[in-house]
Amino acid sequence: MSDGTPTAQPVLRVRDLRVTFSTAAGPAPAVRGVSFDVSPGEALAVVGESGSGKSVTMLALLGMLPGATVTGSAQYRDTELVGQDPHLLRTLRGAKVSMIFQDPMTSLNPVLTIGRQLSLVMRAHQPQLTKKAAKVRAVDLLEMVAISQPQRRVDSYPHELSGGMRQRVMIAMALANEPEVLIADEPTTALDVTVQAQIMELLDELRVQHQLALVLITHDLGVVAGATDRVAVMYAGRVVEAGAVDAIFHSPGHPYTRGLLECLPRLDTKHPVHASIPGVPASPTSLPPGCPFAPRCKYVLPSCSQAEPDLIPFGDTMVACSVITGVAGTQ
Repeated sequence: MSDGTPTAQPVLRVRDLRVTFSTAAGPAPAVRGVSFDVSPGEALAVVGESGSGKSVTMLALLGMLPGATVTGSAQYRDTELVGQDPHLLRTLRGAKVSMIFQDPMTSLNPVLTIGRQLSLVMRAHQPQLTKKAAKVRAVDLLEMVAISQPQRRVDSYPHELSGGMRQRVMIAMALANEPEVLIADEPTTALDVTVQAQIMELLDELRVQHQLALVLITHDLGVVAGATDRVAVMYAGRVVEAGAVDAIFHSPGHPYTRGLLECLPRLDTKHPVHASIPGVPASPTSLPPGCPFAPRCKYVLPSCSQAEPDLIPFGDTMVACSVITGVAGTQ
């Protein structure tokens, strides 16, 4: 695993991405200036609570948010995705940039067999592929994601599979056209811890084997340890801390990152009570002045309500917190 620094030309480059929704309460800025790079074979985890803007960021760069105002830049190789012609985006989605959606039960068509759904995905981008060849390839894909008896399962319906098997089918579907970028949106949600570990191990193996640029969206920092190279922590539509996974775990800077880590279950006796971050996430339609995390922060100072801090270097990470970086700067 790398130290968090991209070692090759980024296959996906996002700069100052912003997404705003129109609501009855006024404009809702769901994503506010997100930037990141992902290189082939690299894994980036985008972490944050529900509503932090993680999934919206990825859907926006894929052109899957009709009605939203999207600005900034998201480039796959040398192709700009933001504002791109919908027809071109359809040729890229699923072929070059693919996404595993959050709930496999609602993402899979209940009236079509697994093999039929895999075939449709492949033939949408490979029209020369015959139905027979597509089914053979579907069996190979199910075997690749470690589904037992793939020749049998290819004719099964989604309700006949377990939650872990359905998630593996979604991974197979995302990889059917050999994309270069794979976005996994909460791929371990609603799975027990044993299956979670299996899915994460599978994604890591496939990333290395196929040199995928992997973007893992999750609210749980616990699932990213050992499976990603870098972490971007999002809060209220912004990246508030970013760095190598080891640096984030061993020396987190932002109070929100520290709070997320404190919420992880512990086996030692020093923390017998499961911790939580007080308060609720900031609403995009009513962001507080200054730092959006200030109302929930135990380090808050009066100056935190005056201006929203920029993301600046702090130790081994980049942090957006004037209290932490300011104190460090005076020492």
